[in-house]
Amino acid sequence: MIFLDQIKRLYPDLENELYHEIAEHGTIREFEAGRPILNFGQPVRSSMLILEGTVKLYQRDDEGDEFFIYYLEPGNACAISLVCSQQAEINQVAAQAVSDVVVLSIPLEKMDEWMFKYRTWYSFVIRTYRNRYNELLKTINEIAFKNMDERLEFYLKKQVKQFGTTIKMTHQEIANDLNSSREVISRLMKKMEKDGWLRIHRNSVEWIVN
Repeated sequence: MIFLDQIKRLYPDLENELYHEIAEHGTIREFEAGRPILNFGQPVRSSMLILEGTVKLYQRDDEGDEFFIYYLEPGNACAISLVCSQQAEINQVAAQAVSDVVVLSIPLEKMDEWMFKYRTWYSFVIRTYRNRYNELLKTINEIAFKNMDERLEFYLKKQVKQFGTTIKMTHQEIANDLNSSREVISRLMKKMEKDGWLRIHRNSVEWIVN
């Protein structure tokens, strides 16, 4: 059975029988850094458990502009795939591998079966919904009520928490995630550098404020 010990470590508190079912029916999928995992408009036929690496979820508007939603890491499940897989719906967001990623894909029919068969799986799904909902509320708060300089600060602190003090991203990539322009982001980051918050390097940013 595939990665059984890893599944137990990353997803504790499930029934022992359920662990074996997950290992038996799940399919390992690997994605190199930068590769798409879910595309806009793609029918969702399975749900994903993250075993290794980091996944970025983002949205796109009618003009094709994108903005960052949140990250998934080992021990997380993709709430979007949980929701869409229930009705085999069309996906409304995209997911991309930030690093090399290993996911465990769960077939739709097993998702439905386990919701009724295993109380711990039901609790896990509800908890995943709640956690991701809280992340969405934070994102909405940043978009609706904060200025771009505040949004940039919040975003960079989130990157530091996720990846460490060296953020290996270009100004354009950061601008894309914040649905802004490179010129605006560069200007704000130069001001943050002048104020002692960070140091700007080629294709990376070093966060220096505790």
